Amino acid sequence: MILGVPKEIKNNEYRVGLNTASVSALAQQGHEIYIESGAGLGSGYGDEDYIRAGATILKSATEVYKTAEMIVKVKEPLPAEYPLIQEGQILFTYFHFASSIELTKAMIERRAVCIAYETVEDEKKRLPLLTPMSEVAGRMSVQQGAKFLEKPQGGKGILLGGVSGVKPANVMIIGGGIVGTEAAKMAAGLGANVSLLDINLDRLRYLSEILPANVTPLFSSEETITNLLKEVDLVIGAVLIPGAKAPKIIRKEMLAKMSPGTVLVDVAVDQGGCFETCEPTTHEAPTFTVDGIIHYCVANIPGAVPMTATDALNNTTLAFTKIIANKGWKKACAENTMLAKGLNIVEGKIVYKAIADSFTLPFYENAI
Repeated sequence: MILGVPKEIKNNEYRVGLNTASVSALAQQGHEIYIESGAGLGSGYGDEDYIRAGATILKSATEVYKTAEMIVKVKEPLPAEYPLIQEGQILFTYFHFASSIELTKAMIERRAVCIAYETVEDEKKRLPLLTPMSEVAGRMSVQQGAKFLEKPQGGKGILLGGVSGVKPANVMIIGGGIVGTEAAKMAAGLGANVSLLDINLDRLRYLSEILPANVTPLFSSEETITNLLKEVDLVIGAVLIPGAKAPKIIRKEMLAKMSPGTVLVDVAVDQGGCFETCEPTTHEAPTFTVDGIIHYCVANIPGAVPMTATDALNNTTLAFTKIIANKGWKKACAENTMLAKGLNIVEGKIVYKAIADSFTLPFYENAI
């Protein structure tokens, strides 16, 4: 198969769809790989590195899209890329369709085969292609939260872990999945007082066993959240419903319960955000303030650490990229139930129910 990797054009997105190890592995299996010039620079991979790995360099994204049967990306196509996508072309990337009707309609119109990393799912309901970026985003959410708690950034002026004789910050994490667990580890490691909320009692029991003593797993309810907001310094939203819009856990009127300079980090922004006042931001302008509360809602958090994130992503995506390249999308998805769950939009039809439900659009059950 002919694979193409365009340069990511999202604001301050430095990851790349394939690293040189993936290119080499695919080239050894007889596939042709075309990389847009400069696509890997942000992740530490130059054009010459790709050439040595077996790829061919093309000057523009237009050439890459025109040449490739399958496009391997990191983030969803942006409007400037929509016209480049060809009918029947396979796009393998993070889409997060439920957060954007514009993107959804554009991919329907382009009649592409859209396989979303974030909905590839195994028999235990785990999301293997979302997990590595959830790990990165969870850890970074604490780093960024700590940064914006600093007074020059508009925060309260609190050190997350405190010091001898001074109490640490109070951190509330909503959602005990991969993002929430990694955030809890980081916040606890820095010495914060952490409350980790979830509605799955089995998960809470597990988290009670593995996390440090300064993390308190709690059953999530509006009453619990409301009570914690009175004392909290940093809130991390880590709620995920695969393929669907995130529920609005923190409503606008609840901001009044927090003291000015409190920081909200919404890691669920890719799926519409779990804070009602969330609006997507960028690494260039990462925060905004509503009613004295700082909101950090960057939609591509791992893009800031591309040398880590690109390799972590490729460690998991390569196996699936190989399957699609070796067998074609139809046979690959027919034989691999995990990949079949990744099918979101196929040749003009929405085949993932949560997306259709998000926008009250027609759903087509049989994708293959």
